[in-house]
Amino acid sequence: MTAKGTTMEIGVFIPIGNNGWLISSTSPQYMPSFALNRTITQRAEHFGLDFVLSMIKLRGFGGATEFWDHNLESFTLMAGLAAVTTKIKLFATVATLAIPPAIAARMVATIDDISGGRFGLNVITGWQRPEYAQMGIWPGDDYFTRRYDYVSEYVQIMRELWATGRSDFKGEFFQMDDCHVSPRPQADIKVICAGQSTAGMRFTAAQADYNFCLGMGVNTPKAVEPTIARMQTVAAEAGRNIPCYALVMIIADTTNEAATAKWELYKSGKDEGALAWLTEQGAADTKSGSDTNVRQLADPTSAVNLNMGTLVGSYAKIAAMLDEMAEIPGLGGVLLTFDDFVAGIENFGTHIQPLMQSRKHLVGTAA
Repeated sequence: MTAKGTTMEIGVFIPIGNNGWLISSTSPQYMPSFALNRTITQRAEHFGLDFVLSMIKLRGFGGATEFWDHNLESFTLMAGLAAVTTKIKLFATVATLAIPPAIAARMVATIDDISGGRFGLNVITGWQRPEYAQMGIWPGDDYFTRRYDYVSEYVQIMRELWATGRSDFKGEFFQMDDCHVSPRPQADIKVICAGQSTAGMRFTAAQADYNFCLGMGVNTPKAVEPTIARMQTVAAEAGRNIPCYALVMIIADTTNEAATAKWELYKSGKDEGALAWLTEQGAADTKSGSDTNVRQLADPTSAVNLNMGTLVGSYAKIAAMLDEMAEIPGLGGVLLTFDDFVAGIENFGTHIQPLMQSRKHLVGTAA
């Protein structure tokens, strides 16, 4: 089944951390670099993809592969990419516990200027205690129960500064005293949230513009539909429409058998040490009663790639499954990861996208 004239946006979750999103010793092993991410982003732009997004990770999982122990910084990376691209939209991620909202607002305005109005922001609450405790800024485990109140104030301050250049916001967590930011962004800054809990979705409905959805199994493209439906219900209650973007890993090859062999190879080399750390975080999350994405990421079903939706198959099969996803009500697009990002972008642009009915408006546009 293919999409009936539906246009689906395509983004790339660029590899700001080592080894991308595969916690395995038998998957491609690489360090993050500006050069790598520049290549990926420029090729994504070449093929007419819509946006790229970088996460922020301040401490990794360890293990034999040192998973995510090596990371670039999101804002500075995206500033560099803004200077070497011309069309593709760019999103950084802000660690709200580490960067004051007025500083984040000014950095956004700066990269908005560099990019010519192509910049947006992914807002996270921070779920990995060791990331912040190592710097002495973890606010305590009670923070989990109030984290969306905290980021709600954070986003309100940024939006005030972007809209008017000043803020006198007085809240529980932040107090502005005639705070100024100038120059202001030239574009309307779009804000993303990836919260899957009810609290996270309510925050998105009130303060954000897009929602990212996690997890949909292997070759089950419509499994994410109930999560998107929940987000649409919460958004409707707030009188808003919030498009959802599903996180998807693509493992493709010329045949289904070759792609499946790759996936089985990656699973066979799962990094037990790094996965043990992730499992420990998931157990701590359950014990504390906090409602975060950690338990889903740590689920043993497919923790080797953080339980993100995974499409495995030939180029034609991948194209058909993405078209099937395009039919989901409320889905604005997908955020792609690859086992091998450089080859993955080339294969997507050359072999997969041309077969997609939901991207048929781009046929023949990449020179």
